[in-house]
Amino acid sequence: MQVQASYIKYKLRFIREAVTSRDVFTSKNAWFLFLSDGEKTGIGECSLLHGLSIDDSPDFKKNLNEVCQTINRGEYNFKLPLEKYPSIQFGLETALTDLQNGGERILFPSLFTLGEKGIVTNGLIWMGNKTYMRKQIAEKLEKGFTCIKLKIGSLEWKTEKEIIAEMRRQFNVKELTIKVDANGAFSLRQATEVLSVLAEMQVHSIEQPIKAGHWNEMARLCESSPTPIALDEELIGVFPFEKKRRLLETIHPQYLILKPGLLGGFQASDEWIQLAEEYNTGWWATSALESNIGLNAIAQWVSTKNTTLHQGLGTGMLFSNNIDSPLTLQGEQLFYDANKVWGKIERE
Repeated sequence: MQVQASYIKYKLRFIREAVTSRDVFTSKNAWFLFLSDGEKTGIGECSLLHGLSIDDSPDFKKNLNEVCQTINRGEYNFKLPLEKYPSIQFGLETALTDLQNGGERILFPSLFTLGEKGIVTNGLIWMGNKTYMRKQIAEKLEKGFTCIKLKIGSLEWKTEKEIIAEMRRQFNVKELTIKVDANGAFSLRQATEVLSVLAEMQVHSIEQPIKAGHWNEMARLCESSPTPIALDEELIGVFPFEKKRRLLETIHPQYLILKPGLLGGFQASDEWIQLAEEYNTGWWATSALESNIGLNAIAQWVSTKNTTLHQGLGTGMLFSNNIDSPLTLQGEQLFYDANKVWGKIERE
């Protein structure tokens, strides 16, 4: 199938500042990639997170343009993964799957795409002052979320600990699952203390307690921690398959966080799942702050997997100018409403 490729840049604007221990986001760039066979068009998203995506560089547009030109000359090998450009790989994989399935944004048909089954999600609480975080928590609980995920690491640990303790006093572990995401904010010594306190409050897990790249230190934490540890940033840029295996053999984490847009697409993410099952490691998927184009692809992919854990996919309402889509959040469940139509993508 001879296809032609093109792309546009689109700036997504956050309704509110999105704060992590690593960065403050008011907007982010998405690059929409189009593959057309003359009759149908598939769409994918190349989504970059500043300071986290390994292909976030001043040359990104040049690199994306070169890939498109190679496709347009009929010289591109879609079977070879772009390990240096995981966001482009994710966009290509999504656009090609969409095109092959008719260009209607149905990439992975399932009960989810038929609107008959939802995907259970966690309620994401962004960093901020105590008042703002408590307000977010109250809103999520009122909407029926039974799993809350808090970004931690920017306030004093004493304050964050108080907020978590308040939640646990209000709801026991059977009523509410609490996850936290540190984004590598703690030192090894701090992490040891934090993990102990989180265990006392029956927190489900902590994502990336220390910075990525310190395999031996992370391994010691995972071995001794009373709170399960999930690897997130640790997985980014880890290629090929055997290096992924070495990481799991070395660290032995309890969970993996899969972000296809940062890991190099669905094939790369499937490799992590294969290894997770081999090493008896749990996993769930989260968005990397994609627009509804990327979020739709990830949600459809997750819907084909055998997982009942809360997924981090309730992010479609973060942007003031997101692409209109059939994705809809009903309480804590994400649904695909086939009666809704996709909005047009126009250059910003």
